[in-house]
Amino acid sequence: MLQECETLMLDMDGTLLDLAYDNYMWLEVVPAAYATRHELPEGLAREQLYAHMNALRGQLDWYCLDHWSERFDLDIADLHRSENHRIGYLPGAEQFLQQVASSNMRVLLVTNSHRTTLDIKHEVTGVADFFDAIYTSHDVGQPKEDQAFWQDLMRQENFDPARTVFVDDNLHVLESAGLFGLANLVAVAQPDTREPARSIDSYQSVERVSQMVSADA
Repeated sequence: MLQECETLMLDMDGTLLDLAYDNYMWLEVVPAAYATRHELPEGLAREQLYAHMNALRGQLDWYCLDHWSERFDLDIADLHRSENHRIGYLPGAEQFLQQVASSNMRVLLVTNSHRTTLDIKHEVTGVADFFDAIYTSHDVGQPKEDQAFWQDLMRQENFDPARTVFVDDNLHVLESAGLFGLANLVAVAQPDTREPARSIDSYQSVERVSQMVSADA
């Protein structure tokens, strides 16, 4: 697949970086801080927090640290920085990036991550240094789940959908990319190393992006 690829688009969280960090932040750290800030039992705090978040799942604000900081009256970015020692690559992902960065492909980071989150993770991992260009949903103004994101990306990159490989762990995002016309879609089966690999039938599946190199060898 990669041998005939002109453009390689990679998601960040759960594709290159271990989603265990994000899940820990949103399932443990943020609910605990919300409970303390609002003097609520942690169980009730979780119910309230998740109700607000689930209502916006897949929308731009769902990925926005500024939105949740204001909504929950918390400094979400500061909470993320306090646990930045947990940020790390998925197994083999950094080596994979080193290989593709020296290839003839145009390598793009295509992420729903908020710019602040991206900055925090880059400070720890240097992940942004491997890409020819970076596109975040907040820069575009639409999440990757929306066709408008891909339309804007096409205007800026003029990529060939038939010769582009896109790798993501979010199946809704992959569905949107497929609807736009991207032909080579790869789903990451194990975005969180603390969880078992998922069974994915709809897309070509790898447990981690580093396996794509051996598959093309």
